[in-house]
Amino acid sequence: MKKVLLTLIIASTSALLAADGAALYQSKCFSCHGAKASKAALNKSQIIAGWDAAKIIASVNGYKDGVGGPMKAVMKPIASGLSADDLNAVAATIASFK
Repeated sequence: MKKVLLTLIIASTSALLAADGAALYQSKCFSCHGAKASKAALNKSQIIAGWDAAKIIASVNGYKDGVGGPMKAVMKPIASGLSADDLNAVAATIASFK
């Protein structure tokens, strides 16, 4: 019984701590990329709405590594602040914008 209870507690805690892609997008991406990722950030980036999650993840990981287009100086600190779970969640959210 204790093992079952412990398993349920761990599972519910994990669910509470799981990254919320929509909230992450709102707090970290929305101000530059706009609603539904439909803007070119600071009129310099590509519009990312419609990108698949793998392309978003690759792009953000590139920024983490210090490479990328004209926005790399702006994006590196934002990208570096995302955990793998955060990145997967926000990438899925952006990929859902069509």
